[in-house]
Amino acid sequence: MATSASVSNLFPARADTRARPLAIARWLEIVAALVVTIVVVGGITRLTESGLSITEWNVVSGILPPLTESAWTAEFAKYRLTAEYRMESGPAGMDLAAFKFIFFWEWFHRILGRVIGLAFLLPLIVFAVRRAIPSGYGWRLAAMFALICGQGALGWYMVSSGVGETDLTDVSHFRLAAHLLTALFLLAGLVWTARDLRILARDPAARPAPLTVGAGVVGAVLFIQLLLGAWVAGLNAGHAANDWPLMNGRLVPEIDWSGGVVWTLTNDPFLLHFLHRWWAWIAVAALVWLARAVRKSDRFASIAVHSAFGTMVLLGIATVMSGVSLWIAAAHQLVGALTVAATVRAMHSHGAARISA
Repeated sequence: MATSASVSNLFPARADTRARPLAIARWLEIVAALVVTIVVVGGITRLTESGLSITEWNVVSGILPPLTESAWTAEFAKYRLTAEYRMESGPAGMDLAAFKFIFFWEWFHRILGRVIGLAFLLPLIVFAVRRAIPSGYGWRLAAMFALICGQGALGWYMVSSGVGETDLTDVSHFRLAAHLLTALFLLAGLVWTARDLRILARDPAARPAPLTVGAGVVGAVLFIQLLLGAWVAGLNAGHAANDWPLMNGRLVPEIDWSGGVVWTLTNDPFLLHFLHRWWAWIAVAALVWLARAVRKSDRFASIAVHSAFGTMVLLGIATVMSGVSLWIAAAHQLVGALTVAATVRAMHSHGAARISA
């Protein structure tokens, strides 16, 4: 059994001159951009209700889409067995052209997942063979690759909740939230580690930035908002109201608590829509504090946080008032991912400033 010391020195550089922290940081930033892309594509997949169009998980053979008309017909036949198709396709059903549209988004989402896995694994092997990974960072990179692999398994676990012998017409919103939040946690790890490595490239004696208590509180507040947003997406709760700041003409919507407090807090679309709207302002207050706290040490991060959450709030309001327009809602999810990246950079800068103070 490996000790903590051996794990922390996984793939250590034989000499400081062989370590390439700046090159690794740039590589991690490219992977982070790919993660942002897949988060957006995943949002479009959910908004177009494409997630159940592929009913099997074939890691290798699933790389290619159906190439013949008979293959398309066979895939369509599998989809018609799902509860989503039986209950939501309407009296006229769905034609093959419409099925190809939703199939594309789920297929593209899965392909991007494979691309991210290879974009991480292949450079990791190269850096490891060349002993270019700075001491103490190997375990982080290994953990992030494990997280990428786990994301693939979580994605199928999510899809499986809506296929087979089930009456669900959508995937479980709990599994969807786990899938999305794990992707955003990976994004956070990529950004944080890249920042540590950029500092290390400038100063070989630099220590990794610690997570401060204040930054941790901000991260927790943002996590709750992201969780609420994932549940809103999974339950189609964005359609619960299309006015703002009121909900269907009321400041506080009517809530049916007959299912119990816990069930209502985690399943009622009206309550979750309401909470996502108004917890946003608590998140704004926390992000304003963080942005101001790092204004002197990292002005770019301060501006990025302010710009990101401001745009996200406006897009959230526009999403509601547009009746959940596909592209406005997708833009809202894109800026949500960018808000995570900007916030993590600011959290990192908050910790780094404590070291240098």
